[in-house]
Amino acid sequence: MRLKNVLIVTEDTERSKKFYKDLFGLEVISDKNGNIILTEGLVLQDKNIWESVVGAEVVFQNNASELYFEERNIEEFVRKLDNYENPVVYVNKLTQHSWGQKVVRFYDPDGNLIEVGTSE
Repeated sequence: MRLKNVLIVTEDTERSKKFYKDLFGLEVISDKNGNIILTEGLVLQDKNIWESVVGAEVVFQNNASELYFEERNIEEFVRKLDNYENPVVYVNKLTQHSWGQKVVRFYDPDGNLIEVGTSE
């Protein structure tokens, strides 16, 4: 068995597709009526579809999970975040751990937690 994809829920799939393309370079592989598969195994699911599947209301910005990306030039990436057309909500600005890794945490437009770090 292998993990194939990670699914996150969004209120606005078009906004989320743009966010993940503009900031992370992810491209759409498949777009089928509110179920969008992006490169790198990320799936965007329309909130209404997801709620009908699980039979429960979606709770955004719950901090129960995180998408983790690695970036070599993290300072340039943070400049992209700072200059993004819609303000990004930070959990923590760029920081460096005692072991040398640099990380930044923030929310996507739907409150999904994201961490971007260096590979160190």
